[in-house]
Amino acid sequence: MAYWLNQLTWTQAERQIEKVPVALVPVGATEQHGPHLPIGTDVFLAEKLAAMASEKTGALVYPSVNFGYSWVWRDRVGTVSLEQPVLQKVLENIVRSVERYGIHLLVFINGHEANSATLKYAVRNIQDKTAVKVLGMFYPGWQKVHEDYMETPTWNGMFHACEFETSLMLAAREELVHMEQAVEEYPDRPLLYGMDNTSIGDLSKSGIYGNPRAATKEKGEKMLEIFSDRIIRIIHSCGYGV
Repeated sequence: MAYWLNQLTWTQAERQIEKVPVALVPVGATEQHGPHLPIGTDVFLAEKLAAMASEKTGALVYPSVNFGYSWVWRDRVGTVSLEQPVLQKVLENIVRSVERYGIHLLVFINGHEANSATLKYAVRNIQDKTAVKVLGMFYPGWQKVHEDYMETPTWNGMFHACEFETSLMLAAREELVHMEQAVEEYPDRPLLYGMDNTSIGDLSKSGIYGNPRAATKEKGEKMLEIFSDRIIRIIHSCGYGV
């Protein structure tokens, strides 16, 4: 059973925190993921990993941060993007809130790669100001997992709505995946990409970077187990969990 904070009364939450003073906060984005995956893909995957970790550790799963840094998709329908300083302040405020009633370890489980830099700076900044141990993670060890389980390459080291994310979504929320709409796309990389303000949102017609057609539910299930096991081990390594 996963311990979803919003489904508990405050007294139930208090008792669970006394047993396991750990908070898991899924962090994602609201942005397009091609014609075959839902706009909330990054949130759904972070929530799935948080739930799996909660079941094995007793940690509370807090409400998700549904909006992230999604500048590259800002012109696509459905996208909501927070500026980096705004997102960083939100994450730091979450830590400030939970420290007041006994949370000792807070883990941001991030499902959106573009949030990673903001998470890093938020953790660095807030850790100097709080006794709460704060961690931020993005599919821990994903490069090796991708190498071991994926049949198709990333786009220049980046994945989006591809075999990787589609496989994970087939395992986590299969009912929201429309495989009949999946297409393969590896856009050309401009010479100045990464040096100027060229956006991946301007390069891909479908919103896909990779080949989601190679995705399977079985691959996704194996990868979710690997990632959740790593998160659980990290929580235990900090001295918490049942």
